[in-house]
Amino acid sequence: MLQRIATLIIRFRLALLLAMAAASTVVAWFATQIQVRTDLADLLPRDHAYVAVDRAFRTSFGSANMVSVMLEVRDGTIFRADVLRAVQGITRELEYVKGVNPFQINSLAARKMVEVRADDKGIETRPLMWPEVPEEGAGIEALKRAVLSNPLVFGRYVSADLGAALITADFYGNAIDHQAVFAQVGAILERYTLPGVTVHVVGEPVLYGWVEAHLPETIAVFAATMLLTAFILFVTSRSLRGTLLPLLAGLASAVWALGFARMLGFSFDPLVVVVAFLISARSVSHSVQVVAHFDDRVLLDGLSPPDAARSTITDLFKPGTLGVLTDAGGIAIVALTPIPLLEKVAIIGCIWVATILVTSVLLTPILLSYVPTPVGHRLRADVSPLLNRLLDGCARLALGRRRAWVPVVAAVIFAGSFAYSFHLSIGDASAGSPILWSDSPYNRAAAAINARFHGADRMFIVVAGSEPDAIKRPEVLKAMRDLQRFMEAQPEIGATVSIADLIPAINRTIHEGNPRYQDLPDDRLAIGEMLYFFGTGLDASDTALFFDAQYRNASITAFFTDRRGDTVATAIGRIKRYLAEHPVPDVEFRLAGGVVGNTAAINEIILGDQIRSIALALLVVVACCLLAYRDAGSGIVFMVPVLLSNTVTFCLMAAVGIGMNINTLPVAALGIGLGVDYAFYVVDRIREELARGRGLNAALHAALRGSGRAVLITGVTLCLSVFVWSASSLKFQAEMGLLMGVWLLVSATAALVLMPALVVVFKPAFVVGARRSGNGRPAADEALAWKCAGE
Repeated sequence: MLQRIATLIIRFRLALLLAMAAASTVVAWFATQIQVRTDLADLLPRDHAYVAVDRAFRTSFGSANMVSVMLEVRDGTIFRADVLRAVQGITRELEYVKGVNPFQINSLAARKMVEVRADDKGIETRPLMWPEVPEEGAGIEALKRAVLSNPLVFGRYVSADLGAALITADFYGNAIDHQAVFAQVGAILERYTLPGVTVHVVGEPVLYGWVEAHLPETIAVFAATMLLTAFILFVTSRSLRGTLLPLLAGLASAVWALGFARMLGFSFDPLVVVVAFLISARSVSHSVQVVAHFDDRVLLDGLSPPDAARSTITDLFKPGTLGVLTDAGGIAIVALTPIPLLEKVAIIGCIWVATILVTSVLLTPILLSYVPTPVGHRLRADVSPLLNRLLDGCARLALGRRRAWVPVVAAVIFAGSFAYSFHLSIGDASAGSPILWSDSPYNRAAAAINARFHGADRMFIVVAGSEPDAIKRPEVLKAMRDLQRFMEAQPEIGATVSIADLIPAINRTIHEGNPRYQDLPDDRLAIGEMLYFFGTGLDASDTALFFDAQYRNASITAFFTDRRGDTVATAIGRIKRYLAEHPVPDVEFRLAGGVVGNTAAINEIILGDQIRSIALALLVVVACCLLAYRDAGSGIVFMVPVLLSNTVTFCLMAAVGIGMNINTLPVAALGIGLGVDYAFYVVDRIREELARGRGLNAALHAALRGSGRAVLITGVTLCLSVFVWSASSLKFQAEMGLLMGVWLLVSATAALVLMPALVVVFKPAFVVGARRSGNGRPAADEALAWKCAGE
């Protein structure tokens, strides 16, 4: 059947080639139209309770898309006219940044930052520093005293040592133009540069603005990687076809995938470029196998280029298809995680992987059929002796008397890495953003803000009453206060704030500053009066940060010093247990909005789906093997390199502090297929050589000199190439380069050493059953194999 299909492909190769060229031209045009941007909405689980709370209350209680600006005075305090004017100017100009919510800009200069005063004329509520900055001298001193006595401002918008001021601005929705925000905020801060004052800025829009600002560098690193790949391919293959055709296959698959992505209306996230490279690398790898097999048929069997191409399609269609199916299965399982970004990555990833069948398994042989029979090499330097010595070393390990130790050593490595992989963090594994290096301007700014204030990352809990005026109930306010005290006792939370903090201060003020009244009243009417005093002279939007206009819902905002997976999970878990043990009638405490709430939602989804995803990916491998070889044992054999490569990589992630998060999950999913591709080619070549009448030892040696050589070339090429990513200014890309390099190294080693040893030691039926006897070749081949293996 495959031979007839291969014959038809070669017979109509020109028509197929022209059709591919025409289709590629169309999708290439679409590929050039794809937008490069990050949609924050795509990062959030669709139906998670925390995300639902965030979406329902983000315009009032605070958005996860917040920018925080800190002005830090190197000597003295912020209570200088020039610094206060800068705080005022930045606060006002942030209102004009694209996508900002003008009602959620908070600072010392915001109208909603008020103080309540009581004197013989009555009770007065007025902003601290709005609409104008006080003059030098007495006015600034009065402002300073007011700040020190105001729990809303002191420690939250003015640091405890009075040396820094904080300005925050929330943004509408998730469809934010990060580059525009990044540029506009940067321009504002540039205008308010002061001597002796350092400005720091953080927030999700700024973070992804940094990512997009590094896009030209990312493209340059990608180009450098491809140039290094081309150089190594040329050195190892010593031919233009062995260099250009694999690169053409990788480029063609990328063009097709990006073109289809644009047709489906998807954008291209800059952080997904690592996944893009990994899939393109698979295309290059498959194409190298095709070229190597073609050369064997021409040089060793004396076939003409068309016949060699036909034979190559026939022989490699099964392992190539198996590799594509396992790759596609691994990435398709990512779609089961209910996060839009991962669903889109899964769809495009499956399309991308599927194009490998066209660009590598079909296109490459068709192009090779037009190549004249090679008569020499383009490069005099020959690394073949070195490659052959390495392959002969692999043969000695698999065929030697100590071959049984190979699976034993692999089992020990698996057991050790499996045990250590339980230290892998779900979520971010370090403080600051894991996307950028710790010494990046962004992470230095985050560290500076966390050092001066209670934390740059926020989470809000909604206190939802069943009827209007619910938060005027004394028991509700006391429950909020008690929860805040419990939360502030947790090391993960720096501070909290709610209306329950303001009422005692107002109560004391209207009682002439008597400290006895620094507490929550027991009377509902008294609480209502104090809420009225607080809102006097303010719009509903000014008080919306604490409660809604019906006094039905209120917020408790918690400040976190980092968003590490352990930090968030521990804090959320303790809060849930506390709320379960301290219910309040007719009131629900709903978790959790803000950037920390969103992070918690993502981490919980990943934690819940990770084990299931790995199990399903392994099931895909078993199913594909069973379908191809019709032998249940084949799935077990091919699971060995998959499990080994994945546990070693997870162990490395735990060791170097790379967490399993929304950015690393697609790479991990692709690694499932990555761990088995090479093994398919080597084992299938062993079966092919056995079917040609060779003995097991000779077949193994021939497989290593054939498909094994292509695995070695591909492994070395891609391992060295991906390490170029270590030069990236994006820590995430550098770490993913390291992971891909280790994955490729372990996978190639397993295919070249472990899989042959397993075949020789255990002699699985689906492999040795392909052996054909009676042609007189095995004995001579066995002797040659043992001689080459050094026995």
